[in-house]
Amino acid sequence: MRAFREAVEAGDLEAVEALLAEDVVFTSPVVFKPYPGKAITASILRGVTRVFEDFRYERELDGGDGRDHALVFRARVGERELTGCDFIHLNEEGLIDELTVMVRPLSGAQALAAAMGAQFDQILKEAEARSASAS
Repeated sequence: MRAFREAVEAGDLEAVEALLAEDVVFTSPVVFKPYPGKAITASILRGVTRVFEDFRYERELDGGDGRDHALVFRARVGERELTGCDFIHLNEEGLIDELTVMVRPLSGAQALAAAMGAQFDQILKEAEARSASAS
């Protein structure tokens, strides 16, 4: 999805958030339970931008129906290089209602889990503030 990719690459997190449906579900590469809702998803994505270094998209794949997309990326977390993919599904309004992220190798996923774990109190506070301002 070009708009999401361009917003992420530009570091425009407000534009990224505007592309999320209210009922978006974020599925993490390192946590079993999905995170439902725009506020927590936007906050997690903000946390990821604080953790990933040298982030870049390398490829964009389209599912053919215009609603399914995959964005292949590379990044670094500390000393660990990782490759990942953002799997994006759009609802009928063209907003992201599913965002699933997968990463490899295992050592990169472990570094990501540790770094995001250290961010999670801040992520939850940001999500609560976003939910309160949206109400």
